Amino acid sequence: MVTLLLSLVGPRGVEALAFVLAFVLTALMTALFRDRLPQDHGRAYAVNGEQSRGKARGAGLIFVLCIALVSLAFLPFQPEFVIYTALLIASMLSGYLDDAAEQAWNEYKKGLIDFAIAALAGITYLNFNGCGVSFLEWSFEIPYPIYLLLIVILFWASINVVNCTDGVDGLSASLAVVSIGTFALAYSDELGDYVTAAAVFAGSLLAYLWSNAKPSSILMGDAGSRAMGFFLALLALKCGHPFAFLLAALVFIVDGSLGILKISLKRFLHISILKNTRTPLHDHVRKNLGWSDEQVVMRWVILQCMASAVLLVLIGKL
Repeated sequence: MVTLLLSLVGPRGVEALAFVLAFVLTALMTALFRDRLPQDHGRAYAVNGEQSRGKARGAGLIFVLCIALVSLAFLPFQPEFVIYTALLIASMLSGYLDDAAEQAWNEYKKGLIDFAIAALAGITYLNFNGCGVSFLEWSFEIPYPIYLLLIVILFWASINVVNCTDGVDGLSASLAVVSIGTFALAYSDELGDYVTAAAVFAGSLLAYLWSNAKPSSILMGDAGSRAMGFFLALLALKCGHPFAFLLAALVFIVDGSLGILKISLKRFLHISILKNTRTPLHDHVRKNLGWSDEQVVMRWVILQCMASAVLLVLIGKL
């Protein structure tokens, strides 16, 4: 099927078809199954957290399964990609089961699951791609144990910072579309078939955003945010320029990591930082600076576009 489509419409046409099909399938499945999703209980410590109470939660289950189906249909069969798809679904399911639970899972349990998924992804990547790394115009190799550790950190951090950023209608999915588009535009040659996977992911997220734009009627939950974090880390690896993640996902990193750092230092080292700063940062600007949700989404997206533009300039694509 893929070969036939390539001969008829070319690679760009295949990406466009995959994008449209992912959008349509996600929109249809969301309309059919949204009432079967668990309901959000509201977040006690988040700004305006009570506004989410009663909304359908865990929509990541729907759009991640749609992404998996369309991607497997449009990409050539590759054992490596099949493994990544299974791990993507695993990251989604770990979040969905937490979304559906009456009592939220323990943080250590979730962290251990994230670590296992990250380790399997790292081993898979190194087995199929080796230890070569590019940084701007330089290329070099990192010893296997060190690179595996760095990959685990990349996946674990990406999953968790994206998850922490999911707290405002339309925010995390909008940022993810920009970040995914950045990788696809900056490293289309290096990503190869994974550009099609990026198009599929973006198409599904846009269908989700149709219902998640403020005032939202549906929430992705951990099921969606954890899967998005996994996929962004995967793109950073597969393009061969993992350090590009620092710019391509800069707003996710800044918004989501401050809370993780603040809590970790307090819990494990009894060091208090950012005492007057709410985390995630999007809660700080809403509560302390008076930004509306719409302002947060638009300004965060603008900042990510600027960071992405810097990356494109650095690699000579802009």
